[in-house]
Amino acid sequence: MTETKRLHYFASALGLSFVFLFLAWALLPQSQLFTILFGQGTDSYPFTMHNLMWIVLFVGFAELLYRFHVTINNQKQLASHLLPEDDHTILTAKDLGPYYQKLKAQAHLPMFLPKLVLRVVTQFQTSKSVEQAQNLLNASLELVQHEIDLKYSMARYIMWLIPTLGFIGTVLGISAALVHAGSVSPQDENLLTEVTLQLGVAFHTTLLALFMSGVLMFILHVIQSMEERVLNQAGQYCLDNLINRLYNEKEHDAG
Repeated sequence: MTETKRLHYFASALGLSFVFLFLAWALLPQSQLFTILFGQGTDSYPFTMHNLMWIVLFVGFAELLYRFHVTINNQKQLASHLLPEDDHTILTAKDLGPYYQKLKAQAHLPMFLPKLVLRVVTQFQTSKSVEQAQNLLNASLELVQHEIDLKYSMARYIMWLIPTLGFIGTVLGISAALVHAGSVSPQDENLLTEVTLQLGVAFHTTLLALFMSGVLMFILHVIQSMEERVLNQAGQYCLDNLINRLYNEKEHDAG
């Protein structure tokens, strides 16, 4: 289900990118700005490195939008009153049965609060030890933190890919300009103009790529920090409303 949702975002991003490129071509005047942004003025237009970078940018937006969607769902989960939040409830191993059944039905969802609570409940029902339950919570938080970081690997790759495409476009543009300069007569009045135009398009590719990468990097840091903050809140929620409420009757009777 998670991958299906992610693929839906990916397919939507591809469709929107093509619509965006078509609207830009249809609505924007054929100006210098249009040349800088989309690479018009080269023989290969519309199959330019500029347009390819725009498509990759939209895919990057889709990847980050999906992570934002997951983050919002996790944040809403914190407000679902999954655990008792009053000042007097105590939870024994027997009391945790209904919570276990409820959480088991949510274990397949891409949200970490039900999984954290389910692990702690299972551990306490098995060991009857509050200390072991707390240790498992700490270990689970570290694992989820690492998992969150891994889930941004595709977005980081896209941020590396866009500047790489920009540099490739610059190299290809310089190469094309030099080939053109060597294939026409030095007496051609349009030689300087055409070579300058091709070089300008080539260098604009890198400029555009660096700007795109910077925008994506900023959005990634904002969304990842939000997701990590929600994870910290989930850990605090489990500590306050689960770990601190656990009560082992056998230990109390033995004492």
